[in-house]
Amino acid sequence: MASNQTRLRVIALYKELHRLGRDYPDPAYNFHKKLRGLFEKNRNLTDPQEIEKAIRLGEYIRNETLALYSLRKYRHLKRMYPNESPAEPLP
Repeated sequence: MASNQTRLRVIALYKELHRLGRDYPDPAYNFHKKLRGLFEKNRNLTDPQEIEKAIRLGEYIRNETLALYSLRKYRHLKRMYPNESPAEPLP
């Protein structure tokens, strides 16, 4: 049986991933449905090592999603300020 602290970690991770899924760039991917399916698949885990492994996978998904959002913002800024040739230095 999972400890109360582990349960709270999992719930917090789920909430964070759910919030991140709101801004997911591809609506056809159906981020929330896949997220819920993964959590429901693992809800009957009892082995602490397996639970920790599932939590680490969720944290990895969180980090990759955050990296995807950062990359999207960077690309948007790069499009907003196109590369122009540098101005001639003043004499």
